[in-house]
Amino acid sequence: MSIFTKFSTVIKSNINDLISRAENPEKMLNQIILDMRDQLSKAKREVAAAIADERKLRAQLEDEVKQARDWEHRAMLAVKEGRDDLAKQALVRQQEHAQRAAVLDGTWRAQADETDKLKGSLRQLNDKIEEAKRKRNLLIAKQKRAQAQKRIHETMSGLSDTSAFDAFNRMAEKIEEEERRSVAQVEVTEALEGDSLEDEFLRLESGGEDLGVDDKLLALKGRMGLLPGGGAEAPKQLEAPDSEDGEVDAAAGEDEAGDGVPHEDPPIREAELLEEFEKLESEGGDQPR
Repeated sequence: MSIFTKFSTVIKSNINDLISRAENPEKMLNQIILDMRDQLSKAKREVAAAIADERKLRAQLEDEVKQARDWEHRAMLAVKEGRDDLAKQALVRQQEHAQRAAVLDGTWRAQADETDKLKGSLRQLNDKIEEAKRKRNLLIAKQKRAQAQKRIHETMSGLSDTSAFDAFNRMAEKIEEEERRSVAQVEVTEALEGDSLEDEFLRLESGGEDLGVDDKLLALKGRMGLLPGGGAEAPKQLEAPDSEDGEVDAAAGEDEAGDGVPHEDPPIREAELLEEFEKLESEGGDQPR
């Protein structure tokens, strides 16, 4: 597993854990950014260690190449001096250093390639973190808008819920029903416990039934002092309207069927009644005598 694969797994694990227990998205996003920067710092240290290893290999390679070159020079010097035995020993050492240099060259080149890749991945990780920081504010704004829409939806759902109003209406109806029952119970109790004979005499003492129109007329004349000697004067009838030929209908007080039995005059229409009163007022009839 490469260094960045390991760090990517750690970051994903931390992010998933934060998301699963997220309470405040803004704080969680800030925490995620902090975790990313922390992982970036660790990645930088790992890349720095890889670069140090690459440079160490390169130094070893350069040393082996130098050693091989030096032993070759020594072999040449021994040949010049006629010391073939020393020249052979120097060539053996030169070959050993050359072989190690060849091995180190392959290892160093591979390490150098990996180091370059790590540097590129490190730059990409840093760029992604910077991009995440730029997107953080946008995500927070979206989250707040989503919360606002959720609150609006919950409020509208609450307004459309009539269960509380229905319960209130049922309770009001129940209270009114109890009040009606209480009033009915009182009426029943009074009807059972009251004295009906006493109630009848109380009604008689209070004046009995309402007076008729003729009695009310006599009472009004009495208050106006228009009854001479305390006698009762028959109420004056309003004049019936003239017929079309100008004569008064002689049968106004008789039954229409002609049976000779007098009947009450038919009620005068309101317009005619008002007209009669206007005549009286014009003649000063509304003044008491």
